[in-house]
Amino acid sequence: CAPVQPDEVADLQPAIDTMAACILAFREKYGAGRAIAAPQIGLMKRMVVMNIDEPIPFFNPELFDQSDEMMELWDDCMSFPDLLVKLKRHQSCKMRFRDNHWQEQVWELEGDLSELLQHEVDHLDGILATMRAEGERALQWRSAGIALSK
Repeated sequence: CAPVQPDEVADLQPAIDTMAACILAFREKYGAGRAIAAPQIGLMKRMVVMNIDEPIPFFNPELFDQSDEMMELWDDCMSFPDLLVKLKRHQSCKMRFRDNHWQEQVWELEGDLSELLQHEVDHLDGILATMRAEGERALQWRSAGIALSK
């Protein structure tokens, strides 16, 4: 995905609104959904929108200082809503990004937020959760009743 440029931020607002609406629609239908990466709506830009309490765009996010400690979880994805993928993610990491005012931010991420944003940055790098599947029986249908750890 191409980096977002400072002069593109205002023009990306309709895409941000679309991404936030997609999260809410997905959450309504599936009971999950906290963030989405721009490629998931066909926009090949390094942008993620998280919508927990309100839409927050992250432009050009970069992960660093990933912990050695890993967590194993059943990951779900808006790209394949009925599939769960058993994988490992870093327990914590830091993320550098530009906000909607083009100010550089650095967030320290732990637990659920860490795994969520690792998942979304993977999308920007062309990596799907299925590519990180761990072990035998790492792919399960949601109907199999797996309890999600998030």
